[in-house]
Amino acid sequence: MSVLKASCPSCAGPIEFRAGSTIVVICPHCRSAVARTDRGLDDLGKVAEIVESQSPLKLGLKGTWRGHKFELTGRSQNRHELGGVWDEWYAVFSNGWVGWLAEAQGKFYLTFYKKLPAGVKIPDYESLVVGEPIFGIHEKLPLIVNEKGTATAIAAEGEIPFKFIPGEKRNYADLSGEGNLFATIDYETNPPTVFLGEEVKLEDLGWADLKPAERAERRVSAASMNCPKCAAPLSLQAPDKTERVACPYCDSLLDVSEGKLKWLKTLQPSPYEEKFCLKIGMKASFGNLTRNEPMTIIGAMVRSVTIEGETYFWHEYLLYNPKIGFRWLVHSDNHWNFVEPVNPALISRGSKKKIFFEGDSFKIFQDAVARVEYVTGEFYWRVEQGESVRAIDYIAPPKVLSCELTGKEMNWSLGHYLTVQEVEKAFGIQNLPRPRLIAPNQPYTGDAPFYIKWGLFSIAVLIILAILLLPFSASTKTVLTQTLVFPPANNPNATRVLFSKPFELEANKNIQITAKAPVDNSWVELDVDLINVQTNQEVESVSIPVEYYYGVEDGERWTEGGNENSSKISSLPKGTYVLRVEASWQTSNTSLPVELKVEQGIASCSNFICAFILLAIVPFIAWIRRRHFEQQRWEQSMFSSSS
Repeated sequence: MSVLKASCPSCAGPIEFRAGSTIVVICPHCRSAVARTDRGLDDLGKVAEIVESQSPLKLGLKGTWRGHKFELTGRSQNRHELGGVWDEWYAVFSNGWVGWLAEAQGKFYLTFYKKLPAGVKIPDYESLVVGEPIFGIHEKLPLIVNEKGTATAIAAEGEIPFKFIPGEKRNYADLSGEGNLFATIDYETNPPTVFLGEEVKLEDLGWADLKPAERAERRVSAASMNCPKCAAPLSLQAPDKTERVACPYCDSLLDVSEGKLKWLKTLQPSPYEEKFCLKIGMKASFGNLTRNEPMTIIGAMVRSVTIEGETYFWHEYLLYNPKIGFRWLVHSDNHWNFVEPVNPALISRGSKKKIFFEGDSFKIFQDAVARVEYVTGEFYWRVEQGESVRAIDYIAPPKVLSCELTGKEMNWSLGHYLTVQEVEKAFGIQNLPRPRLIAPNQPYTGDAPFYIKWGLFSIAVLIILAILLLPFSASTKTVLTQTLVFPPANNPNATRVLFSKPFELEANKNIQITAKAPVDNSWVELDVDLINVQTNQEVESVSIPVEYYYGVEDGERWTEGGNENSSKISSLPKGTYVLRVEASWQTSNTSLPVELKVEQGIASCSNFICAFILLAIVPFIAWIRRRHFEQQRWEQSMFSSSS
């Protein structure tokens, strides 16, 4: 690597331009930004000291990306218009590549200059819409606009490949795509400059063992460590990233600027009667959710939504760990959720009320304006009492996907439901209040899923067995076919009795007796007795009515009944039997022929139906309980469960 040595035009100290792409070097002696031009060196002005943090990165650090070695040779710092600072590290590769490694809120993004294909035009800054896709930056995938804003250059060190001017403002847009794609559009140039890359982890760059640097925290003087309003002592948990502090003693909202505390205003009292359950400074680890690292509560707020004239409140706790960044712990109706940011590009929309994320389907639950009612502690942005965003919640218990939208920013986050016991264990405390209602993403922990699955499995086995046994149980055999002719009777109330010829019955087989008579708008009543020939005793009696009526009423034809009916009885002992048939009929003055048929081994569904009902009782009750639980959940939603 060739090195160009020169003298600082401000202090005459030695400086070096180590990379051919370097435009500006920050003089290590006087902190002047020295620009290299074709006519010499220009002094662009003094640069502020770098706001030190616990970042594991530093100048001179060497790494590897996809087999290519690189070195961090420069660093610039930018301030967000809503507060907060992020770093952009200048990475010089051994093969000539020039990359930028952005570090913000515990995440890292490696990007490179992207020359756009001919015909691809980037929308101007004013026409950008947060949440909308932009095509053409990536060859195959669209990129979603996550944020648009204005950055202010505040500090730098080392070598910079662009003309760094302290205090200069520039418009930008951040985009994301599937597969951790990430892009930044820099509107400082015309046409805009595009940088494309992806979100990376330290281990991807060969830095798996890096730890947060043990650097001196940015601290205010002893006098300014006290609240400028009430003089109470304040101790910042994340002094290098804090933008706003709310004094817990006098409810003053303070601005943190250049290590000074500045009084802004006195906060209005919280309208929420419930007090914070957790205190600032408490630490907790939530296992894999926090990579087994402890996180510290550094701030807390009360937020609200108003739906149909009624206001609902909840608490949110800001958690911080320099290795992880910022997370949230949300406490609503005594339910808890651990909330972490997600890449919006990984979310796909199925319909207006359904989205998909990591294979799960999420249904819309709420869409309302969320308002900040009260704050205490410290925050990484310039929080304001009364600030509001559009908040949309989609649920797939035990998860909830939340989207917060403003005109310039879109943030998606994933909430993981935590039980009260899990929160108590994480913080090492007891006696947290128990839930009152069903939470939007509260999982059903009853026995319904087990019993429903068990019941469906048992019913499926029953159906299979019934199908397999059907050929063996349906061997129907006709043992008697005979027509009995009953003579007419002069007395309409008279009955006639006839006997059938003998027939043989087998044991352990059910019996069906069928009677057919030529009724025509009339009826026949048959009382049938089965008599054992050997014992000459009646062993079973059944009644078989046969009736058939028809006619025309109001121009429509109707019928009722039929000329055939049957009756079933259970099995009888093996033997010879006859039928004793006693008949009475409406037209008794005419003879009556009756066709009789006796069958054995009739396939019957009664046992199957009884078994089906018995097996279905438990899963049905479990299903009812599960359905009641879901009804209670969706009663609190702006949308029906059918959505």
